[in-house]
Amino acid sequence: MKPSLGPETAPRPPASDIRVFASSCTLHGLGHVFGPGGLTLRRGLWATAVLLSLATFLYQVAERVRYYGEFHHETALDERESHLLTFPAVTLCNLNPLRRSRLTPNDLHWAGPALLGLDPAEHAAFLRALGRPPAPPGFMPSPTFDMAQLYARAGHSLDDMLLDCHYRGQPCGPENFTTIFTRMGQCYTFNSGANGAELLTTPKSGMGNGLELMLDVQQDEYLPVWRDTEETPFEVGVRVQIHSQEEPPLIDQLGFGAAPGYQTFVSCQQQQLSFLPPPWGDCSSVPLDPPDLELEPAGPLGSPHTRPGPSSPYSLMGCRLVCESRYVTRKCGCRMMYMPGGAPVCNPQQYKDCANPALDAMLRKDACACPNPCASIRYAKELSMVRIPSRASARYLARKHNRTEAYLWENVLVLDIFFEALNYETVEQKKAYEVSELLGDIGGQMGLFIGASLLTILEILDYLCEVFRDHVLGYFWSRRRVQRHSNTNLLQEGLGGPQPHVSHLSLGPRPPTPPCAVTKTFSASHRTCYLVTRL
Repeated sequence: MKPSLGPETAPRPPASDIRVFASSCTLHGLGHVFGPGGLTLRRGLWATAVLLSLATFLYQVAERVRYYGEFHHETALDERESHLLTFPAVTLCNLNPLRRSRLTPNDLHWAGPALLGLDPAEHAAFLRALGRPPAPPGFMPSPTFDMAQLYARAGHSLDDMLLDCHYRGQPCGPENFTTIFTRMGQCYTFNSGANGAELLTTPKSGMGNGLELMLDVQQDEYLPVWRDTEETPFEVGVRVQIHSQEEPPLIDQLGFGAAPGYQTFVSCQQQQLSFLPPPWGDCSSVPLDPPDLELEPAGPLGSPHTRPGPSSPYSLMGCRLVCESRYVTRKCGCRMMYMPGGAPVCNPQQYKDCANPALDAMLRKDACACPNPCASIRYAKELSMVRIPSRASARYLARKHNRTEAYLWENVLVLDIFFEALNYETVEQKKAYEVSELLGDIGGQMGLFIGASLLTILEILDYLCEVFRDHVLGYFWSRRRVQRHSNTNLLQEGLGGPQPHVSHLSLGPRPPTPPCAVTKTFSASHRTCYLVTRL
């Protein structure tokens, strides 16, 4: 009689069983759905509640993910205080591009039709209007002509225009300005930071703590209006642009005017702008590339070195200059003298026939797609003016600058640029919905509707791994064991079953085992194995 081993114990269900998982999972309600027993009304209500909560949770998660995928942003405006501010770059140009006393018959031959609308037969009359003698007999124009050299030689010189200069009460002069070429000709920039020069700063705001200039616009050097053209100036004074050192001036479009006979007060406030790159915004911080890889070597005038190079930081004005240069170069095969690149500078006829019309058409179409820089500095301005000189000071100023009183009223202006306050504005774009907020919303919805957490997700993943191991891998393992077992049985049957072990009772040496021969023959229908032993 076989002894009893005690009461039989029920086999433990595998870990991949759904009831085992539901009894230990922290997901609320799952244990009530997959508990022991059959299907009841209570279990059905629990299953409905769990499914509705899960559906609501998934809907809320999808809505939050969709909102995050729209990449909304918000703009924050703040005002901050500072004890020291960098003074901006100030670029100024005389509204008259060329001085009448510096024009020669060779200049009129080359640039007269393009810049002044003169026909060759009118050159002598125009020279008489300038008070200049006509071209000598046998005059031969030069074989080539350089527009940059014309503006550098015949443009207004800062040494003649600048009567007085003070920065924070300290005297300054032409050496504090950098020569730059723009569409208005030869201009001058104060505090440009060019060639590694240290930028000027100011620790105070208000008048007397900025830049104060007294300029002579030299109206007697203005060219007479011979014919109405697109480039003919009718105004008198200077054009001024206040900008950061990182961007080139676009003074013909963004500058403001200062008239002689007035003192113009310019109160500035610095604004620091910060925008987001795609997909939240459309800003760019890619450094500017020149229009072509071959840069023109700087000539004696140094005109090409004032444009942004390959390492220049991105700026809106720099992008527009590069875009305009590429457009004009592609249309005309040359560039204007102030444009960056290595293409040859247009001659006066190319200016008239192609470059100026192409650039004007491009500006009307606004063909340059230049995004805002991700970080930039802008200066808000408030302008006010008073008349100068007063009757009380006219005689003193005339004696001081060796001019007549009438000359001062018609030619002299004062420009006073200063900070309104040392505080500055920040305009910053921020992400309206961060990844942390998305995760927080998902976690809140998960806890509210299904009572789960990140560890619950790990429990579900662990359960899925158990299901995969027990039901998928286990299926292949069982098939392999069955196949291995059937092969073993087939081999044993072919060998005649298990052989009994014969023990040797002799204590002497065991006789050698006689050699044996195994002969196997196979047929198409069955396999027979013969074991032949020689005793």
